[in-house]
Amino acid sequence: MMNDTLTSDVIGRRVEVNGEHATVRFSGVVPPMAGLWLGVEWDNPERGKHDGSHERTVYFKCRHPTGGSFIRPNKVNFGVDFLTAIKNRYALEDETEEEGKEQIVTIGNKPVETIGFDSVVKQQSQLSKLQEVSLRNCAVNGPGDKGGIAKACPNVRSIDLSKNLLSSWDEVVDIADQLKHLEVLNLSENKLKFPSGSPPPTGTFSALKVLVLNRIGITWTEVLHCASRCPVLEKLYLESNGIVISERPTDVLQTVKLLDLSSNQLIDENQLFLIAYMPRLEQLILSDIGLASIHFPDAGIGCKTSMFPSLQYLVLNDNRISQWSSINELDKLQSLHALSCTRNPLTESSKDAQTTRQFIIARIGQLRTLNKCAIQREERRGAELDYRKAFGNEWKKAGGHQDPDKNRPNEEFLAAHPRYQSLCLKYGAPEDGELKVQQPFLLKNQLLTLKIKHPNQLDQKVIEKQLPESMTIQKVKGLLSRLLRVPVSELLLSYESPKMPGREIELENDQQSLQFYSVENGDCLLVRW
Repeated sequence: MMNDTLTSDVIGRRVEVNGEHATVRFSGVVPPMAGLWLGVEWDNPERGKHDGSHERTVYFKCRHPTGGSFIRPNKVNFGVDFLTAIKNRYALEDETEEEGKEQIVTIGNKPVETIGFDSVVKQQSQLSKLQEVSLRNCAVNGPGDKGGIAKACPNVRSIDLSKNLLSSWDEVVDIADQLKHLEVLNLSENKLKFPSGSPPPTGTFSALKVLVLNRIGITWTEVLHCASRCPVLEKLYLESNGIVISERPTDVLQTVKLLDLSSNQLIDENQLFLIAYMPRLEQLILSDIGLASIHFPDAGIGCKTSMFPSLQYLVLNDNRISQWSSINELDKLQSLHALSCTRNPLTESSKDAQTTRQFIIARIGQLRTLNKCAIQREERRGAELDYRKAFGNEWKKAGGHQDPDKNRPNEEFLAAHPRYQSLCLKYGAPEDGELKVQQPFLLKNQLLTLKIKHPNQLDQKVIEKQLPESMTIQKVKGLLSRLLRVPVSELLLSYESPKMPGREIELENDQQSLQFYSVENGDCLLVRW
């Protein structure tokens, strides 16, 4: 806290008032009110009352018409330095009775009386051993005395400084300069002022591998500026910053393996091309950026793109992807093995999530994990066979043929189904008998209400499910595999019917439907593993 006789320059300082954070924009007199006032702009504009004006006089400006307030200095918390915060959080707080007693120690030849000497030694020892430090929301405002951090806690490797009162990147640098082993730094929810101009030589963050800068209002240019001082950076988190990717990173971000750009709604497909050649990027998180489509213009049908050469895991949750063409494009990525693509129009509009999953698997040949669920060999085989069958009639109409010499589907079909021809080579072209009478998948009159029992697992409850009679045994196994968390390859299915008491019929052909085996309403599926 500061008193009403505040005289130091406080403009730009970060402050906390009753749990709310703000930035000081004005310090002075506000007539006709007596005394000194601070004008603050709140992080949460709903906390304020005005735009920095009072009785038609503008004292400071806010980005929001209700983002400002005038507050007495003694109501404001300017925070504490890093060293004070770390001592408050981690140092010994309670002395024992023995430690508090007067003791005699010898320094040189002189006996010296001390109080709590052991406590001081233990406190210093405790701080020097710290490797992971969490000071989230501890009102940290800067480094404190020069060299104090390096002396007190030189072995710190991970710091959470999120939601504090740091006001500039220079303050962060002053802290990091004293921590030569720092590998993980979280600065989320700090409103930092970043330097402009050329960065100084690398070294301050020489060991830093993980940098978290979520919700701090940083720009892409500032990201590149700061990251240029991190020569071994591997993970960079930039969620909810309103970032526009404005330039290609050259000589920076070259070691980054994970990049999180979630909830930056101004990023579009063309901006992603600017980061497409980061050589070591293995994981890219693009959740909730409003992405509607994906296209790699450098690669034709059936070819691999040169973009994102090392990308193994892509997250596209909560976007606006609605066309299968975007899923087809992902098959062009050289190294993609895992994809998360939930809560998109493409995946939400279909009432049959299992079929959507199967089609994604079939369209991306090298995928091993979809939506954090491993793709077993049996599931891929079933997905590709079902996909091949589902679009068989369309393939034939487009010029497809069982005779390889006559098999020439048109360009429109090949663009819509780039992998179809390779699936025909893998499994053979679909026969006419497979393609007869394709009925709608989820008509209400085709739903079967079935009980599901587990004869060998007495602790498993009997459940009831509604399944389409046209559902293949492979898809039933896939559903049960996720429900029971048992690999598809270990599941054995059979069923019994009230019409045939005492008789159990095995469901042994994965490509046949429930209807094929004459499964009816009220029958009971038996699941063993």
